[in-house]
Amino acid sequence: MSGYTTDVEAAKAMQAKYEALKKEIAKVIVGQDEVVHQALIAIFSRGHVLLVGVPGLAKTLLVNTIGKVLGLSYSRIQFTPDLMPSDIIGTEILDEGRKFRFIKGPVFANIVLADEINRTPPKTQAALLEAMQEKNITVAGQSHKLLEPFFVLATQNPIEQEGTYPLPEAQLDRFMFNLWLDYPTFEQELSVVKNTTSQHQAEPQTILTAQEISDFQQLVRKVPVADNVMEYAVNLVSKTRPGTPRAHEWTNKYISWGAGPRASQYLIIGAKCNALLNGKFSPDIEDVKAVAMPILRHRLVRNYTAEAEGISMEKIIDILL
Repeated sequence: MSGYTTDVEAAKAMQAKYEALKKEIAKVIVGQDEVVHQALIAIFSRGHVLLVGVPGLAKTLLVNTIGKVLGLSYSRIQFTPDLMPSDIIGTEILDEGRKFRFIKGPVFANIVLADEINRTPPKTQAALLEAMQEKNITVAGQSHKLLEPFFVLATQNPIEQEGTYPLPEAQLDRFMFNLWLDYPTFEQELSVVKNTTSQHQAEPQTILTAQEISDFQQLVRKVPVADNVMEYAVNLVSKTRPGTPRAHEWTNKYISWGAGPRASQYLIIGAKCNALLNGKFSPDIEDVKAVAMPILRHRLVRNYTAEAEGISMEKIIDILL
């Protein structure tokens, strides 16, 4: 770790930076502490986030603010039904010298906000999702590396199903977390209205550099995990697969499709990061439980029985935990 003599020192520095980050973000974003916490876990874990919430809950502002406090370049892509893959990744043009030149698209930024990702056809969604997975893109046989760190925050609106293209399960699996934004409480909304309807505009300060984020991402990978915690995470994911020896009775009754091995990997990485941010040097089972809901929520598919009986995904995951 550059700048720190030991990993313990780096871990303490990471926790201090995390507290400072939360403070800066809170200047602009009122409430939503859990969503901010999980989004920062995803960034330090090299994961991507799918944000789900009704319009007007400051999803875009949240991403913008996170970009500012992390000192990262930021771009926003508004997904529409007529968006083409080249609008995201870039395109080749013929310059004055009759040579082809690649013009980079908005995906060449550290933080990419994919606004309303379910409003665009699958071909365009796939272009972004390839970039998320491979961390580079290929245009006309030429490979172009994306910036590091690279982080996609996609938003989707749950309400209007008109003109939306739901993301396929395989693509949903690329997102580490699926976070749900709720309406603010009465007090929080009062505070939002006060802050946003006056002349005073809060300006968050930059807390981290891209290099520090990369260092902290490496630090998270180094955190040791006890065997019983590892087994708990893998066992939890095994319980979500219907018709298998370890399946839970609720799984067999209410789930048609379980989570894959990527869920187990994210549970452990997320638990490591959650432990570090809370000042611990190794995760325990509570850390796995802390990240389980947003990791499993979009990886399980409920069957008709669950829908008919009104059994929510949250309820099923709670029972499994």
